[in-house]
This record gives sequence, structure tokens and C-alpha cells, in this order.
Amino acid sequence: MKNKLATLFLSAAAIGFAAANQGLYYIGSEAQESMPLKWVIGLDSTYDSNVAPGMSPEDSAWSITPYVGASFVSMTPQTTWDVYARVGLIYYFDEPSNMDDTFTQARVGVNLTHRFNERLRLSSRNFLSYELEPDYSQGVATTRALGEYLYWQTDNSLGYRWSERLASYTGFSFTQLDYQDSSNQDRNTWCLYHQFRYQLNPQQSVLTFSYRYANTDAGGVASDSTTQYLLVGLEHRFSPNTIMIANAGAQLHDVDNGSNTTSPYAELTLRSQVNEALMVRAFARYGLEAYDTVQWVGAGLYDFDQREVLRIGLSGEYALSPMFSVYSGIDLILANMDDGRQIGGPLTAGGLSQDLFNIYVGVSMKINDQFYTTLTYNYTDSSSDFINQDYDRSRVSLGVRYEF
Repeated sequence: MKNKLATLFLSAAAIGFAAANQGLYYIGSEAQESMPLKWVIGLDSTYDSNVAPGMSPEDSAWSITPYVGASFVSMTPQTTWDVYARVGLIYYFDEPSNMDDTFTQARVGVNLTHRFNERLRLSSRNFLSYELEPDYSQGVATTRALGEYLYWQTDNSLGYRWSERLASYTGFSFTQLDYQDSSNQDRNTWCLYHQFRYQLNPQQSVLTFSYRYANTDAGGVASDSTTQYLLVGLEHRFSPNTIMIANAGAQLHDVDNGSNTTSPYAELTLRSQVNEALMVRAFARYGLEAYDTVQWVGAGLYDFDQREVLRIGLSGEYALSPMFSVYSGIDLILANMDDGRQIGGPLTAGGLSQDLFNIYVGVSMKINDQFYTTLTYNYTDSSSDFINQDYDRSRVSLGVRYEF
């Protein structure tokens, strides 16, 4: 029984905060077996109906995205390494005159888990991307990023099991967001966090109590801020293949030379392998965010102290047969902006909103054990009170890849 409890406590030791900082779909799982080095080479061809929304009249464009990737997993009784990388580029054949024709697309992840003994475990999750299109599941972007941006994060924690029912973990994370064309949206955030965990019943439910302290250094004219989180949570396994993680509580947001706000905060993540054919993932997060706080309102530039955001995501994949599968996903981002202060002026602004709806659906066909093709349709609708952020956009992509 002790070994089972130790496994449950420590395997979830990186769940609580990482769910909010390692991609909102992340639920604390780690590799279950070693995998040899695997390579993938691919090419996507995409038609984009509105390649530079907000920057020019609606322009369509064709692009190709060649890429190469690699991944491997190494497991020993004490240490697990999970490493992956993908590097490519986007080339537009007929790009609008106010944008470049070539953009870099790169992602690298390195995850480490080391078990010192049955009670003590180190977890380190590290991710870096340099890309053009926003990834809404990271919980950062609100709308289309017109230039390339660098996003990286590291999250490191120690988990310790004090008894059969009680455990804790303590960690530190750092996140950097650096836009090529907009220093006002750059952010550096470090965070200290601690969580107590109490086992309610064997291998099913864990009650959590969390404290997080985050400090954000903002670029350009944006204001620095600090945020504290006081949260109560529940992690519950409905079945061996279905797990839910939920946290809720108070968020204390303090903006330098601005307002101090106490507001509700909540986050939820769900993952289910419903059966052998169907997999579903979902997340929801509500709270104040320190991203995208600087916006143009009319002819003036404003910095908003309160950016209240609800993010919802749902994705799934269903295997129709050994050869065919379909996949789909939805992102919904609802943002309200208040306590806006004009940069260099006396005016204020508030009650403004940004709403984004994104949906995609696709089909994948397995030609043989190494060769795959995909067809994907993606639609985005952005509605905003801010300049140049009202648009809709459709993309159709045909892809091929070879794995070996």
C-alpha cells in the first residue's frame, strides 16, 4: 500500500501549478515506457484567407511549412528523460507587402523526473518555442501575433511524501514572452509556489491547498505587477483513464503605480481516454492576466490594470479505423479590460472587451507504418473594441509526414 500511495502522491507532484504554466491541457502525466529515437519529416501546404488580419485589407496567401522533428524517452527506475524538438519554417508565396515571406517555426521540450527515494522526487519541465502563430492552449495569446515571438518556460519542483496521506511540493518557475515587433507585450514572470496534498481515498481523490507568488516584469510602457493566489483544489480519478484537476480561490493582483485588485480565480483540466478509439481533453481558466494589457483606444495608447479573462479549450480525436482518424478542437477566449490609464495623458478607459473563437477539424490517414497524410480546416473569429482586432480568418491545410 505504501508504494502505491507514494506513486500516486509523487506522480501528481507537478500537477497543481504546472497545469496553469505548462500549457493548459497539461495534467501532470509523464512517459510510461522508454522509446527509442524517432524522427519525423513533414510538409504542410496552407491556404490562408486573411494572412495579416488588422494590418491591411483582407489578403489571402498560400504557404508551405517544411519541418523536421525528433523525440525520445529514456526511463530507469530512478530517472525519466522525455525530449522532443521540431524545427521548420513558413514560406508565403504571395504575402502582403507589409510582412515578410519567411518565418521560423521551432519548438523544443526537455522534461526530467528523478526519484531520490520513495518519498522525495524532483520534477523539471522545460519548453521553448519561436514561432509565428499563437498557441491558445499556452494561456498567453488573445489574438493573432503578426510577428514571430519567443516563448519559453522552466518549471522545477521538489515533491515530498510526509505520510501515507500527506504530501507537499515546492517549486519555482520562470516564463519569458518576447515579441519581435511589440515590446509593450513582452513579459518576464517568475513564480514561487507551494502545495499541500491530502489523500481523501486510495488512488482516487486528493485535496490540495496551494499558494503562489508571481512577479511580472513588463516591457515597453506596460506596468510591472505582482500576483498572489490562495487556492483549494481537488484532483479526482473517475476511472484509470479519466482524471480531473480543479483549483479555485482568490487572486490578489497588485499593479505598480496602479490599482490593487482581489478577485476570484479558477482553473480546471480534464483528460479522458473514453475508449480505445476516443480521447478527449478540456480546460477552463478564469482570472486576471498580465498579458496584452497595452492597447490603442482611438488615438491614445492605454495600459489596463485589470484584464479579466476566461479561457476554454476542448479537443478530441476519434479513430474511425486503423487507417483513418478525425480530430477537432475549440478555443474560446473572453477578455474584459478595465482601469485603463492613458500613456502620457490624463484620460482613463474601461469596460472594453476582446473575444476570440477558434475551431478546427481534420482527418488523418495512415498510408503505412511510416507515412501519414492530414487535411485540416481552421476558422477564427475575433471581435474586439480595440483597433485592428476585428477579423475572421479561414485556413485549409494539407499535410504529409514520414516517421522513422
